[in-house]
Order: sequence, then C-alpha cells, then structure tokens
Amino acid sequence: MPYITSIERIGREEGRLEGRREEARTLVLRLLAKRYGALSPSLLTQVQVLTVEQMEALGEALFDFTSMADLESWLSQQQ
Repeated sequence: MPYITSIERIGREEGRLEGRREEARTLVLRLLAKRYGALSPSLLTQVQVLTVEQMEALGEALFDFTSMADLESWLSQQQ
C-alpha cells in the first residue's frame, strides 16, 4: 500500500465532497425542472450555491411544496 501524504488525503477528501455536492446539485435541479420547468436565472443561482446539506433538505422539502412561491420562500430562509 503506497504512502499517502496529508496533502494528498486532504485533496481526496475535497474531491469526494465536491463530487457529492455536484451529485446533489444535479438531482435537485432535475427535480425542480420536472416540477416547475425552467428556473429563472436568479433561482438557479440561489440553488447552485447551496451546501450539500441544504440541497438534501431542499430535496426533501420539495415533497411539501405546492407552488413556486414555496420554493422562493424556502430559498429566502436559507440566506
């Protein structure tokens, strides 16, 4: 087993986190597009800057949304 430096380990962890974030972002954006169609550039930007935890929470909250206003309200509470 090759030796892995602390720098390499940190780089791998950051890569995993970024991969997880990208997967969460992709899934949430697909769900939003399915429910509401194309998002406005403003809403799209707000979703894209969410943390992984926030995106996971948004994915769950989508089940309770009945309108685009629910999404807008939820996003305003995250800032």
